[in-house]
Amino acid sequence: MGRQDTPNSGAGRNGSAKTAGQRTAPGKSAPRAGRKPSPAVYRRRRLFAGVALLLVLCLIAGGVATLTSLLGGAQQASSAQDSAQGASTEGGEAAQPGATPSASPSATPSASPTCDQKLVTVKATTNKTSYAADEKPVLSLTVTNGGKLPCKVNIGTSQMDFLVTSGSDRVFSSGDCQADSTDLVKTIAPGKSETANFPWPRNRSVQGCEKVAEGAVGGGYYVFIAKLGAKVSPPTVFQLS
Repeated sequence: MGRQDTPNSGAGRNGSAKTAGQRTAPGKSAPRAGRKPSPAVYRRRRLFAGVALLLVLCLIAGGVATLTSLLGGAQQASSAQDSAQGASTEGGEAAQPGATPSASPSATPSASPTCDQKLVTVKATTNKTSYAADEKPVLSLTVTNGGKLPCKVNIGTSQMDFLVTSGSDRVFSSGDCQADSTDLVKTIAPGKSETANFPWPRNRSVQGCEKVAEGAVGGGYYVFIAKLGAKVSPPTVFQLS
C-alpha cells in the first residue's frame, strides 16, 4: 500500500510554513531586544549633570555679584556726586563734581605782634594849679601805654625834658644843665603808666647851662610841656605867686 499523509503531517507542514513566513527578508537584520545601560554609563550621566548644574549655579552667582557690584558702584558714584555738589569752596562757589581739589596754599607764618608806639602817649601835670611864693612846683611826666600789647619804652633821663615857658619866653628846660643822662627801658603793660617827677626850683636856664643874669622867675602864669623822645604832651598851665 502506498504512504498516506495524515492530518498531523499537514499541520506540521503548515506550522513549518508559518515559521518560515516569519523569517526576516534577506539583507535586513533582525531587531535586537533593548538592554539596560551599564552602571558606568549611569555614573557618567550623573557626573555630567552635576557639572552642568554647578556651572549654572556659578553663572547665576557671578551674575548676582556683578549686578550687586554695579548697583553698589552706581550708588557710591551718586553719593560722591551729591557730596561734591553740596561741597562749597571758601569763597562760596560750589565744587565741580569730579574736579581734583587743589591743595590750599600753606599759611604764611605771621610775624609776632608788636606794640604800637603810636598808642604810647605822654602827659604833663603839676601837683597844684597855683603856688605860693615859697612853694616849688612838682612837674610830672606820665607815659601811658594805650594799646593792647606790652610796650618797651625808654623812660630814662636821656629822653625826658621838662620844659617851662611863659608866652614866647623859654623859661626853663631840664636838659639845659643835665650833667648825666641815662637810658632806662621799661616794659609798660597795656593800660598802665610810668611817671617821673621833677621839682622845679623856680629858676631860669639856657642851653649849654650858661649863667643867667636873672636866675629867679617872678609871679605869673606858666606853661609846662613834657617831652619823651619825639613825643610831646599837651600843655598844662599853672600859676606862680
